[in-house]
Amino acid sequence: MEMSADPDREELAASFKHPVLRPPGVVSSLILASRKFSGPHQEACLPWNIQRLNNYDLASEWAAKYICNRIIHFRPGQDRYFTLGLPTGSAPLGCYKKLIEYHKSGNLSFKYVKISNIDEYVGLPKNHPESYHSYMWNNFFKHIDIDPHNAHILEGNAPDLQAECDAFEKKIKEAGGIDCFVGGIGPDGHIAFNEPRSSLVSRTRLTTLAMDTILANAKYFDGDLSTVPTMVLTVGVGTVMDAREVHTRPLPCTKQLRKVSITCGLSPLSSSIHELFLDVIKMLL
Repeated sequence: MEMSADPDREELAASFKHPVLRPPGVVSSLILASRKFSGPHQEACLPWNIQRLNNYDLASEWAAKYICNRIIHFRPGQDRYFTLGLPTGSAPLGCYKKLIEYHKSGNLSFKYVKISNIDEYVGLPKNHPESYHSYMWNNFFKHIDIDPHNAHILEGNAPDLQAECDAFEKKIKEAGGIDCFVGGIGPDGHIAFNEPRSSLVSRTRLTTLAMDTILANAKYFDGDLSTVPTMVLTVGVGTVMDAREVHTRPLPCTKQLRKVSITCGLSPLSSSIHELFLDVIKMLL
């Protein structure tokens, strides 16, 4: 389904412009943040857009409508693809379900959308239920009209992992860069699998997970730490910052934000992922 001008879609897009309002008097438990950048590794041209939402369903709906709105207004076509960077984990599942609803209702097409998944475990077979290949195809890709050739997921079993990372970066570059990067923030403040102190100019690469991340991921492996992968392929901080827009959902709760801000204070900002979000954290604490 080609995204051409359509009054009904335009009305839908208009309704998505401000999809969720914060109920007065509600104490926020989930926080979403987005920011548009003027170009690769440059200062943001707009301040952070902060949305405080009081439950997971509202956060998922807001994020899904935001992404839908961006795609519709972009008007993708055969010679003009919209590019997304998408995460995995438990947080984005509600968002993906909503996007699937919009697609099945005829309001959203992914025919001219290219998606780059932001990470994958090393050594885990593609068909393993906890691989990110399985996650994305079972929870999202197979339910929408995306061309499989436009669904890019890192191959954690590639014979040459560095060559795989280089090829992934090349695909992003050939697609014209990422229009909207969507990611969650981990318990220690990481985005994708860029742990604290990751270089701000890092690219897609092989990396070792921090113990906090391994412990957090153990819930997906029946709590058995011995089966949790310890190495991953991940987009780099530089890859994230090259995106024209970064959207994070949800940010950690206040207690976790304080932990992130403390970690931020303990690490050199010139070499820490937290520099991306330090000003957001200061606004929220």
